[in-house]
Amino acid sequence: MALTPFHVAIPVRHLEESRAFYRDVLRCSEGRSSDCWVDFNLYGHQLVIHHDPTIGEEGKVRLHHNSVDSHSVPVPHIGVVLEMADWEALSAWLKENGVTFVIEPYVRFKGEPGEQATMFFYDPSGNALEFKSFKDIEAQLFET
Repeated sequence: MALTPFHVAIPVRHLEESRAFYRDVLRCSEGRSSDCWVDFNLYGHQLVIHHDPTIGEEGKVRLHHNSVDSHSVPVPHIGVVLEMADWEALSAWLKENGVTFVIEPYVRFKGEPGEQATMFFYDPSGNALEFKSFKDIEAQLFET
């Protein structure tokens, strides 16, 4: 089966605040929108932000954390597996633009099967985002 784009919809506390984050910080192009949702192209995948008034104007989505490689990984989280050059460019761009990382960019499982570069940060509503990369995505993505 050919790899196809995923579609994911997430809640946000304020549509315009989140629109600016995904457009300007993550540099996603905008697609369709309404008064309560906006489509974005997230590296070829469809990300939709939906206004959720129950979060509150200053609130954050509720997350859980699990330990992975001695780090506290937020759950749920979404993200994209990138080619290493794209991951490195995104990491540098985010650092240059003052994004606060939950987990700073680093290589986890170093020297083990599934070694990967990863980073975690939050959008303004507290949605956890992970971007990762492998030296050889096809060979390493599901390596045990």
